[in-house]
Amino acid sequence: MQLFVIKVGGNVIDNPALLQSFLQDLAAVEGPKVLIHGGGKIATRIGNQLGIESRYVNGRRITDAPTIDLVTMVYGGLVNKQLVAQLQSLRCNAIGLTGADAGIIPAVKRPVKEIDYGFVGDITPGTLNIAPLKVMLDAGLTPVFAPLTHNGQGQMLNTNADTIAASLATGLSAYYQVRLIYCFEKKGVLQDAADDNSVIHLINREIYARLLEQKVLSDGILPKLENAFAAIESGVKEVLIGHAADVRSNTTGAVAGTLIC
Repeated sequence: MQLFVIKVGGNVIDNPALLQSFLQDLAAVEGPKVLIHGGGKIATRIGNQLGIESRYVNGRRITDAPTIDLVTMVYGGLVNKQLVAQLQSLRCNAIGLTGADAGIIPAVKRPVKEIDYGFVGDITPGTLNIAPLKVMLDAGLTPVFAPLTHNGQGQMLNTNADTIAASLATGLSAYYQVRLIYCFEKKGVLQDAADDNSVIHLINREIYARLLEQKVLSDGILPKLENAFAAIESGVKEVLIGHAADVRSNTTGAVAGTLIC
C-alpha cells in the first residue's frame, strides 16, 4: 500500500494563506499519510514575549533549559494543535503527536563537541517504535508530528523535522511503499538559488556529487538531500522535494519538484 510521509517547513507554517491552501490539499490526499511540521518563527516571537532569547549557531537553535520548555509548548502545543484543528475542520481525522507519545521516536541528547546545542535530540537508526503508529494509520487517523523527541528518561528533545520525517519514512517502509515529500517555499532543488524556475527534476548520487563539486547548491538544501539519500538507502521508495502548493500533484504519481532516487 502507498503511504505519503509529508514534511512541511517552517516558512509555510509562518504564511497563513499558503498554510491553509496546503492543508486543504493535504486533507484531499487519499489513503494513509503522516505529516511532520517545522516550528517556524512562532517560538522566537513567543520567546521574546516571555524574555527567552533565541540563539543560533550555523542556523541551528541552541536549546537550553528555558528554550526546550518554550519549544515543547509552542511546537508540541500551539502549532501542532492548530494544525490538527484545521485538518479536522477539513474532514481529515488528524491526531497530534510528538516523538514521546507512545514512545514512537526515542532519541539521544546530542554530544557536546565544539558547540553545546543543549537539549537537541539525535535519532539512532532502527530505534523507532513504529507499531503504535501503524495502529493509528490502520484506524484511518492522520498522525501530525511536532519536531520533538524524548530520551526515554523524561526529557523532551528538540529535533530537526527533516530528520524526523526521514526516520519515520524509513521505519514505515517495512509496511508500506513510502514516498517521502519535503514541502517548502521553493519549487524544488534549484540549480541557481536566485532563480526559482531552475529546478533540477532528478538527482541521484552521481548527479549529487557533481552538484557538490560545482558548489551550486544552497547550504539550506544540503541537509534535506542528505536525509533524502539516507532514507532511500534505508528502504524508502522515493523522496520528493518541492513546493507546498504542489502537494496534490506530488501525491498522484506526478513530479512537480525534485525526485531523489
